[in-house]
Amino acid sequence: MRRISVFGITGSVGENTFDLLMRQGGPRVFRTVAVSGGRNVARLAEMARALKAEVALCADAAVLPLLRDALAGSGIECAAGAPAIAEAATRPADWVMSAIIGVAGLQPGLRALEQGATLALANKESLVTAGPLLMATAAMHGGRILPVDSEHSAIFQALVGEDIAAVERVILTASGGALRDWPLARLAQATLADATTHPNWSMGQRITIDSASMFNKALELIETREFFGVEPDQIEVIIHPESLIHSMVCYRDGAMMAHLGAPDMRHAIGYALNWPVRDALPVARLDLASVGTLTFRAPDLDRFPALRLAREVMAVRGLAGAAFNAAKEVALDQFIAGGIGFMDMAHLVEATLARVSARASLGKAATGLDDVMEIDQLARVQAVEAAQKMRQGQGL
Repeated sequence: MRRISVFGITGSVGENTFDLLMRQGGPRVFRTVAVSGGRNVARLAEMARALKAEVALCADAAVLPLLRDALAGSGIECAAGAPAIAEAATRPADWVMSAIIGVAGLQPGLRALEQGATLALANKESLVTAGPLLMATAAMHGGRILPVDSEHSAIFQALVGEDIAAVERVILTASGGALRDWPLARLAQATLADATTHPNWSMGQRITIDSASMFNKALELIETREFFGVEPDQIEVIIHPESLIHSMVCYRDGAMMAHLGAPDMRHAIGYALNWPVRDALPVARLDLASVGTLTFRAPDLDRFPALRLAREVMAVRGLAGAAFNAAKEVALDQFIAGGIGFMDMAHLVEATLARVSARASLGKAATGLDDVMEIDQLARVQAVEAAQKMRQGQGL
């Protein structure tokens, strides 16, 4: 029986993973080692029971008593907090879904790879903050990373049977997010509600805002560099409002391989779950005659400064990705809390990178998790201080 763990099961990727696991037989087919979630204890307990998990974990220790009550009599072990989640990732499993949002997903992913597991990676921050470390850990311990971001899954699939040396360009498609058709001058007035209504995808609040600001695509640029080993100038971004082409790979003979499918995360999750077999999935089939037209346009860097910042980070490499991600997370927190405006997020990230680079060598390669977390914490402190100055109308 195949052993699995799902970290971040109560989020949007986790919910879709759970759906596929249950459709494929649930506990009759899979032995679920561990599941983790956030504060939605009732849903976490429901899923843990359905999968007959060995251990259920919540990120916040404050809700652990509620989780224990919800799982009373089930025989399922309960635990809470980042150390407990990291420990659960060391329990032997064949396939591990990494769907925890943010840098918090890095340590469980590393621990799973150290056990030689196949890591289905939906946590893009892991490659952004510690790409070389993650890839080296997989190679050292016989682990494997399968991308679950729809864009990187599409690239991965377009590369099957191909030589990476034959790749000329990789094109990441972007929906453009909730504000893609707003006039540039109006973006500074965008509210939280404006930024959290995605036209194509059903996702959580944070990733939907990241889509509107294009910070998600900025992270994906870096992720593409780290996972596939292509050079930054080989990676392009194009706005594709229909979200039916998930990415494209262009080869040196002029051929272009595009991955098409309905906007449903179960495409990428199912591919990673069933790999190397391409199994049937409960997703909509495209009717191209009904679609009629696919449209594309180049991204405006004035609208999406996050893309420029990502390229600057790729030029530095080393620990710059960790500082970039930490600053982005703080900027997003500040916007959600109402402390800064929508367009201020990019200003805050840029200011934070400048502050951190004045205090540490961002080009230094990470030798371990401690190096990454040290820069992460420094960037968070600097971002909070910069946000305070921004609110007070002071220079950054």
